[in-house]
Amino acid sequence: MPPVSQQDYRAIDAVVNIWTDEALAGRPDRDDFYTGKMKVDRATFEGISLDEMLRRMDAAGIEKSFLIAAKVGPALHRSCYHVPYKLVAEAVQAHPDRFLGLAGIDPTEGMAGVRALESAVRDDGFIGAHLYPHWFELAPDHARYYPFYAKCIELDVPIQLQVGQSMVYDKTYPRRSVGRPITLDSVACDLPELKLIGIHVGIPWTDEMIAMAWKHDNVFIGSDAHAPKYWPESFVKYINSYGQDKVIFGTDFPVLDFERTMREIDDLNLRPVPRRKFLRDNVLRIYGLEG
Repeated sequence: MPPVSQQDYRAIDAVVNIWTDEALAGRPDRDDFYTGKMKVDRATFEGISLDEMLRRMDAAGIEKSFLIAAKVGPALHRSCYHVPYKLVAEAVQAHPDRFLGLAGIDPTEGMAGVRALESAVRDDGFIGAHLYPHWFELAPDHARYYPFYAKCIELDVPIQLQVGQSMVYDKTYPRRSVGRPITLDSVACDLPELKLIGIHVGIPWTDEMIAMAWKHDNVFIGSDAHAPKYWPESFVKYINSYGQDKVIFGTDFPVLDFERTMREIDDLNLRPVPRRKFLRDNVLRIYGLEG
């Protein structure tokens, strides 16, 4: 294999929140969480256009972003919200060379939600599913997710799901940390064809997440939401060695800033081939985008 130059390719960010005024219009106020705990700057928190997002991606050397039509808890709860699939589909249609869509899942929607997922993939070009188990306080191996998992297999698309601790996003509605990585074990044993991506690193159970990715061919890890300079040493070693085919890059923007995240990844001094796999090649392979 020829040497890999860091200038030969651009990264693909697999976990990005659409942050336009339209996307924020239906969200509860989360000022304390984003500008306080997560240290998101005020101007970004208040919303940015797609053009501004693209400018920031370009400055960071990011070619594409996967935009999440997130379903953050049951839609009718005052502390929760759903980003409309249509909003993400329109962003992808406006910039098809830069954005791809992920369809959020709400298990309380039952088969109506399964049918909406199918339509998003078949009709609107979404490339995968996305799930926040903690918002529903249902662990990833709960039966209510299985119809969605089965549909992902049928559609041949991966599903991202948050693993590790959950934060307190709304002090009036704290959610339990149900996303222990070990709960992926049952799902992967039951449905070995399902491509499962445990996002948010798995902190504080990172080694447990690594064990799941090492055990199962179709279990992978997303690196988003935690700044690279704070990643556990075992995670960095995994990316750089025997896990080099199992981890994909993400920011969970705006939780992590694009440029800052790329600078901190540079500071990890990953070997050239694992670095390229992590930032680009793995996600293309896992999502079937290599062609």
